[in-house]
Amino acid sequence: MLEIQNLTKRYGKYVAVDHVSFTVPDGQVGILLGPNGAGKSTIIKSIAGLLRYEGGVGIARMNARSMDAKRIFAYVPELPAMFDALTVREHIEYIKRAYHSSITDEEVEALLTRFEMEDKQDKLGNELSKGMMQKVSICCALAIKPKVIMLDEPMVGLDPAAIKELKQVILELREAGVTILISTHMLEMVKDLWDVMFVMEKGKIMGAYRREDALDQDIEDLFFQITGGQQANETGGEE
Repeated sequence: MLEIQNLTKRYGKYVAVDHVSFTVPDGQVGILLGPNGAGKSTIIKSIAGLLRYEGGVGIARMNARSMDAKRIFAYVPELPAMFDALTVREHIEYIKRAYHSSITDEEVEALLTRFEMEDKQDKLGNELSKGMMQKVSICCALAIKPKVIMLDEPMVGLDPAAIKELKQVILELREAGVTILISTHMLEMVKDLWDVMFVMEKGKIMGAYRREDALDQDIEDLFFQITGGQQANETGGEE
């Protein structure tokens, strides 16, 4: 479970996120939607512990700042960052050791094969394309064997085959009881994945839906009802 309680983030007098609260239950996929400048990335970075904030974040009913919570929490950032001097395989090994993960060499091989990286294992971080870096970031997150995983625009930069594979991985994680939060503006990419949806605008949650209550309404229709037709991927503004 991922619980956000009255999360507020201020930059001086500017309130980027204003008392936001929402919950993603165990074994469900939560989607955080909103136009640029809505505050999505601020929430994501706060949950990940990259920003100071007011309010509370709970991971599997533990304070997100605790070491026990961090051990079961994985984060795939929008802009992956690699170590220049580590190979693809060494990145995963580094994460495995840092998190004391139980993942086996066979499971690592299966991950790399799944994302078509088995022949890229010896490439250095500074030799990777944006898409390859994204795949390594995803593999590192999965290597933790997380109970809660958060992905920020995870499909940007991926090729169609990798997008299809990532969607399947997300469904498998959900089936295994993992809590998943995806922040995105790419409505088409998540329309078959979501269980709960939170639409942000101007630093606040403007609407929340459960898939079971949405009947046959499309995710795009729900989004536009809340935002008054504002495009999710409009340009301009900071997150």
